[in-house]
Amino acid sequence: MKHVDPYRDPALCRELAQAIAKLCRRPVRFMELCGTHTMAIARHGLASLLPPTLEFVSGPGCPVCVTSAGQIDQAVALAGLDGVSVATFGDMLRVPGGQGSLAQARSRGGDVRVVYSAMDAVDLAQAMPGRRVAFLGIGFETTAPTTAAAILRAQALGLDNFSVLCLHKLMPPALAALLDGPDLGLDGFLCPGHVSTVIGAAPYQIAAERGLACVICGFEPVDILAGALMLLRQLDEGRPRVEIQYARAVEAQGNPRARAVMNQVFAAVDAPWRGLGWIAASGLAARPEFASFDAAKVFGLDLSEPPEPPGCLCGQVLRGLARPPQCALFGRACTPESPVGPCMVSSEGACAAWRSYRRED
Repeated sequence: MKHVDPYRDPALCRELAQAIAKLCRRPVRFMELCGTHTMAIARHGLASLLPPTLEFVSGPGCPVCVTSAGQIDQAVALAGLDGVSVATFGDMLRVPGGQGSLAQARSRGGDVRVVYSAMDAVDLAQAMPGRRVAFLGIGFETTAPTTAAAILRAQALGLDNFSVLCLHKLMPPALAALLDGPDLGLDGFLCPGHVSTVIGAAPYQIAAERGLACVICGFEPVDILAGALMLLRQLDEGRPRVEIQYARAVEAQGNPRARAVMNQVFAAVDAPWRGLGWIAASGLAARPEFASFDAAKVFGLDLSEPPEPPGCLCGQVLRGLARPPQCALFGRACTPESPVGPCMVSSEGACAAWRSYRRED
């Protein structure tokens, strides 16, 4: 644990919290765009260190949470096809769509398998030539290059029984949609560290140009407190800009090689987001030369969006318009054991974080 100890140092956390309290002289509201930040803030009790004038709200940065109910239905439909094995990350199993969840599909006899990487799914296809393996490609720019690499690997191996249901999302169009939507009363963004290792700093400039402070931040307590202090200093100086706190992992230009692999296999398409609706060019689909690896085309899957469960406020939580306890279902009809909405299912979901670590709030 030595590599993370400096970023969890209690004395340094207290020092940063004191500096934040001294500088936060008016109410400010920051949005964490990444679900990992949401969970880290809750898990480490950082809200208790911050002055009451500083509020963090969750944003649309949990890939499981923003996967639309219609896309879940596509995955459930795949799991019901004869001869098809669905390979997915474990977080996706219990996310409810309009036609149930993958866990329910498995209980009905569907072959749904948990994998830990896209390459695991390729290995699965290679090991089961008599079945067709469909991998659920989920996540932002952090994971999309690995899915692209898996398709290239399957192509190189000559596999004709591997495909990807591409549910990947792109962060910059979602940020633009937030900025073009109703005023959320934000003063700045805690920008995602993992996504930024690929896309770099430039995509957040659009927020800085609209007067919102931006700091690309790491995920340990010292990182997040230091990021909050950097955001406050930008506001104090009256000079919103994009800064990198997570310099040990993020370079300003991101990772051009990862973007090249992603762009070789995928092209941007309009995509549905839970809570945000359809956003232009915010999703990814296989380019025509890789169409044989596109599960939606291979299996002729339709995409229609069912209505959200009555009373579920996940959509508002994902836009910073509601806190989890404001949902009438929270902790009652919707619990981690019996989730109604995706924010309670995901390990990075705001409702799951609140339920696990912030019940006293």
